[in-house]
Order: sequence, then structure tokens, then C-alpha cells
Amino acid sequence: MNDVATRAGVSLKTVSRVVNRESGVTPAMAERVRAAIAELGFRRNDTARLLRTGHTASIALFLEDIGDPFSSLLARTVEEVAVEQGCLLFTGSSAEDGERERELATAFCARRVDGLLIVPAGADHSYLSPEIASGTPVVFLDRPAAAIDAVLSDNAGGARHDVTHLIRHGHRRIGFVGDLPGIHTCAERLRGYRQAMDEANLPVDERWIATGPTTPAQIARSLARLLEGPKPVTALLTANNRITTAALGVLAHHDARPALPGFDDLELAALLTPGLTVVAQDPTALGRSAAGVVFDRLRGDTGPSRRVQIPTRLIVRGSAEKAPPPEG
Repeated sequence: MNDVATRAGVSLKTVSRVVNRESGVTPAMAERVRAAIAELGFRRNDTARLLRTGHTASIALFLEDIGDPFSSLLARTVEEVAVEQGCLLFTGSSAEDGERERELATAFCARRVDGLLIVPAGADHSYLSPEIASGTPVVFLDRPAAAIDAVLSDNAGGARHDVTHLIRHGHRRIGFVGDLPGIHTCAERLRGYRQAMDEANLPVDERWIATGPTTPAQIARSLARLLEGPKPVTALLTANNRITTAALGVLAHHDARPALPGFDDLELAALLTPGLTVVAQDPTALGRSAAGVVFDRLRGDTGPSRRVQIPTRLIVRGSAEKAPPPEG
């Protein structure tokens, strides 16, 4: 930094302000410093920064699967906020494995990241206690945990809206195809399904509900069971984008397709015939809100844990608006 200051003809403090993106430097002077940095090949020493400030200017985000479109949008938004704050974002996928989540957290904390954003896979998060006690902010995304900041979608409200929409179009036998029932999002969406049926005074046959692994083969078996017999379901709520995609593949070969709204939007949903009606989450709002909580904590917010709920919205495109066939 002394070399940069000498080359640019400025003080060491001015170089420090430019490198750390602080105010108080004129545009012309900042440009001289950046030109000197480029000429000399200067790189900031982050180890020295850690020793001086106690911060690495980095945060970590753990997702279920970074290849999932919802997760990708979430990660992109968190990264944008991190860049705005002069931070680097590390990401990892837990693959719904609680042990893998713990390993990721341990690895990133060993590298002294300043904060953690986690889509939790496991139920036991006691391993985070030392990090929280030392002041590392932790925010859970999509799924909550006790006494830890959490930013969630309105899963129950979104599913309730989906099912109410089907009921308004005349459906009474409505199926639900969801993920593992122990996963918070699945449990909440199933709760919203039951709530909508109860509000309409409609009975729920437990045989209309299929939860479990979301492999294509399992989804195909679940749909076969729900759509067979003398009184099959006339509509289906598919409770996440992976299930919806698998269901669309199965139903493409089905003569009497049920009405189908999905939970989560799909990139090509509007191009299908009919277009796919969905309850859409807002991964951009989720990511920006969660990252905002982390940086608020890093700036010294020591208030009680927050629970932020992001609204969902119904997008009508045609797949859920068909009336049920007349009773024979």
C-alpha cells in the first residue's frame, strides 16, 4: 500500500479508503489510486485484514441443491447484496443431508466467514452454538429454527390459495403430492391444503395425499394411485417444482388430465399447453431479506430473533382452471 500511495502521490489513508470502498475520496483521486494499483499489481492482504478488523468480508450460503432453479435465483440475489456490501459469497449444497450441512458449516466457519445463511437440512443445529455465542450471525432460509433469525415464504397461505382456487372451479376431490412430510415446507403446504378444504367444508380422504421421496418413479406411482379407480381425484396440488416437472411428464401420456396448479414457478411454465398455473415464491425477496438481516447483525443489531414471512402469489395460466368432469 505504501508503494501504491507513492505511485499515486496520495497518503496511505487515501489508498486504504479506496481499497476498502470507503467514502471521503474524490473521484479523480480514487481513479489515480486505482491506476497505481493496476500498474503495480497490488492485491489486498485479507489475512492482514482479518488480524486488523476481525472480519473476512465473506459470508456463506448453504442450499439444498444449488442446481435447482429456485436455489439459483436465491443464491444470485444473496450474492448481489454481498457485492453491494463489499463481501464475497461462498455457497455449498447440503443435498438434504444434515451431516453434510454440519460439515459445510464447520468448514466455512474454520475459514472465519462473517455470517451464515442456511436452508437447513437437519433437525439438530446445536453445532452452531459456539459460532452464535462468538457473535457470528446465522439466518435460516425457507425453514425455521428456534431462536435463530429466519426468512420464510408463506407456504401454508400459498397452498391454501391454490386449493381455494381449485374449489372455486368446482373441484371437490383434490389430491396433494408433496415432499418428505418432516420437511417444514411440505408440512406447511399440506397444512394450507387441509385448511382450504376445511374452510370449504370438504372432507379429505387420506388416500388423496401422497408424500415421500420425489424421484420420478415415486411420483409416477403416486399419480397412478391418485388417478385410478371409479372416483379418482379431479385436481392435483404438486407441492414443489421438482414434483410438478415429474408430474407433467407423467400426465403428458394421460388421457384425462386433472387440473394442476403447482407450488413454485417454472421457467417455461407460460409456454406449456395449457400454461401452468402456479403459486410463485419470491426467491429474490427471500434472498435480499435474509442477506439484509445478516448485514444488520454485522452492523451491531442485537435485537431479538426475527421471523420474516415473504408473501406468495397465484399466477393463473390455464392448467388449474378446467372444471371437473360431470359425475356419472
